[in-house]
Amino acid sequence: MPRPAPRRGLAPDDPRYAGWLADALELASTAGRAGEVPVGALVIDADGQVIGSGANARESTADPTAHAEIVALRAAARHTGSWRLPEATIVVTLEPCVMCAGAIVAARVRTLVFGAWDPKAGACGSVWDLVRDTRANHWVEVVGGLDEDRCGGILRDFFGERRP
Repeated sequence: MPRPAPRRGLAPDDPRYAGWLADALELASTAGRAGEVPVGALVIDADGQVIGSGANARESTADPTAHAEIVALRAAARHTGSWRLPEATIVVTLEPCVMCAGAIVAARVRTLVFGAWDPKAGACGSVWDLVRDTRANHWVEVVGGLDEDRCGGILRDFFGERRP
């Protein structure tokens, strides 16, 4: 099936992406120091304001759904008072998994920006492409692989220390 055309929203080369990705990387670093897999996420509104943020919290909460994207989407929904986030951009350090990709589609997020591809479990273009599946009721514009070195590096370092 053909891919849907990109939707309007923040430009794929928006210069603010780098700053938001750096902020998400800070969240990831903090999570990593706490023993969580270091992934961070921000939800940005149409005006460029952060309306939700999150980092992985599965270990600290004993919640298998506490991925950075889910935490950030929940915060954004609380902020807006709606589960629908059609003007939002989510910025995350790692390509979302199947669960998070599904949540991004369910929330009607407009654009997904991420730092590193996930060749093992990515669901936004590498292993699967759920966010742009034409059979779904909503499609997400994807801007991926913006900072493979830093975003992938923090994960390699984290797992390198734990899996000799």
